[in-house]
Amino acid sequence: MAIFSKKLCEQKLETWLEAEDAIATGQSYQIGSRNLTRANLDLVKKQIEYWAGKLQEATDEENKGGRNKIYRFMARDL
Repeated sequence: MAIFSKKLCEQKLETWLEAEDAIATGQSYQIGSRNLTRANLDLVKKQIEYWAGKLQEATDEENKGGRNKIYRFMARDL
């Protein structure tokens, strides 16, 4: 089961993408009490990667029903 819902992951990813756009245009961006500026672009990129990964996990869980499939096989030499 994913910790975060797909909708939340999409919202967070969109927020960080907007922050990246603001920084790329030379502006600062504020999220809560944190003020992000051009100097924090690495932090923003890490957060984008994090939320993209969480979104992928939530999407995979939604598509697969939240279960990992395990297959067993036995090699036989006949």
